[in-house]
Amino acid sequence: MNEYFDNKEIYNSDNIFVFPDRKPIDLPKEFEYEKKLFNTKKYLDSSYTQGFLVLHEDSISFESYYLGQNKNTRHISWSVAKSFVSALIGIAINEGYIESIEDNIEKYLPELSSSGYNGVKIRELLQMSSGISFDETYSDMNSDINRYWRGFVLGDSQDAFAATLKNKITPGTFNHYVSINTHVLAMIIVKTTGKSLTEYLEEKIWKKIGMENNGYWLVDGKGMEMALGGLNATIRDYAKMGKLFLDSGRWKGLQIVPEKWVLESTSINGEHLEATSVHSAHPNIGYGYQWWIPGTSQKYGKEEEFMAIGIYNQFIYVNRSTKTVIVKNSANKNYYDRFNNPYASKIVAIELFRTIAHMNE
Repeated sequence: MNEYFDNKEIYNSDNIFVFPDRKPIDLPKEFEYEKKLFNTKKYLDSSYTQGFLVLHEDSISFESYYLGQNKNTRHISWSVAKSFVSALIGIAINEGYIESIEDNIEKYLPELSSSGYNGVKIRELLQMSSGISFDETYSDMNSDINRYWRGFVLGDSQDAFAATLKNKITPGTFNHYVSINTHVLAMIIVKTTGKSLTEYLEEKIWKKIGMENNGYWLVDGKGMEMALGGLNATIRDYAKMGKLFLDSGRWKGLQIVPEKWVLESTSINGEHLEATSVHSAHPNIGYGYQWWIPGTSQKYGKEEEFMAIGIYNQFIYVNRSTKTVIVKNSANKNYYDRFNNPYASKIVAIELFRTIAHMNE
């Protein structure tokens, strides 16, 4: 990606942390979803997996790369980046840059006061409940998300794009995924901290948790990061983010992300955010602050688990109950058919992750 788009490098420190290996596990030969058995190898192949890592407690129990990738490959996050932005919001609040998530965003971004974002709270951005009218159908070339993407490729300002959006429904009442909500969160971080998103991430998270490699963030023609999906990192460094949240925001005894924020971010705080809610556009999965919350497992019951999810099947899966983090990077050519093709479904992926997580018990 860095060969084709402008970007900003996220530098690691000299004090990197390398996860130790443990006795390796074999992935299960098959797993079950809705009483149907899936072959694990076929699933990994059919979803065009490029990297797969399993972390249990403090060490790696499985790590494998495919399709020409390796441990140093910096893979685009797509919407997994949203969970990183959420963490930075929590840090900015803790540092006093942002007063409260109950603040309306025009308090920090008066330039959006004439847009549909006027009167929307920061909390509603975090919970994908802004009420903004936005079509995120990737397979429709005329959708809002593809209109945004064409502008980004041409170097247009993402800030200016956000200012064109209109409101459709009352904020805070319906869970509807709008990627530009994350961009607005990034605008708030940049405005309040006086630092770029890259600088703030590097200073507050990247260097502090000993990322093994530099990362980078795609930027638009104005130098603003593509906060909603342009982060690039290695699979091991994505696993570090999962481990940080598994441990309630602590890293080697140091509180990096406020514990209260981590717990709020990975919890459902509203009826419209429940996996079973009729006021959500996303059945079978709930939502926190830019983190997804899987519904109750038929096999394992209710667990403490949450996920960062990106298009084309990118995942950081965290299971507190089994102290497991699983990362999957992919380039799934069948993603647009995910509602009909089980090998592209995030719900099917969750069942594989759960099966692996419980192997660690």
